[in-house]
Amino acid sequence: MTKNDSHDVPTAGTSTSSDAADALERVSSGIYDLIGVRGKASNDQSTVLSCSDENRETHFRILHPWNFYPATASDLHVAMEQLKTELPKNGWRIADYGPDTSKNKNIRMTADNDDKKASIRVIEMAKNDPPKLSMDVVSGCFRIPDGQEIERF
Repeated sequence: MTKNDSHDVPTAGTSTSSDAADALERVSSGIYDLIGVRGKASNDQSTVLSCSDENRETHFRILHPWNFYPATASDLHVAMEQLKTELPKNGWRIADYGPDTSKNKNIRMTADNDDKKASIRVIEMAKNDPPKLSMDVVSGCFRIPDGQEIERF
């Protein structure tokens, strides 16, 4: 995977925004399968983002935010530990893990997958009502095929 010179955002190739969103939602689904505890995922839609230093008419990223709500609050930490164990077995490299600076000291994890050209940020929000894992799955920077326009959604 190549990186843009000015930022750590990987170049993800050429795609339409709808195809890229479908692919990223499949990545999210694979992450859901790794959680390994009973619970429910929110049904959030993907959105199109600009790439930092690229032309917003020709380049884009996809963000798929979603939440996982375990069936029982005691399973929240189990779900996070399961991801911490299973993501590396499935091509993800954990880049960051530990408590954040909020008063709740939420546990945060960031992982990157070079093959899928995607990253995930997971926040274990134990003090939320209900407790949840907050997920942001984001793609690398795509280029729209020549003659096509980026659909913004």
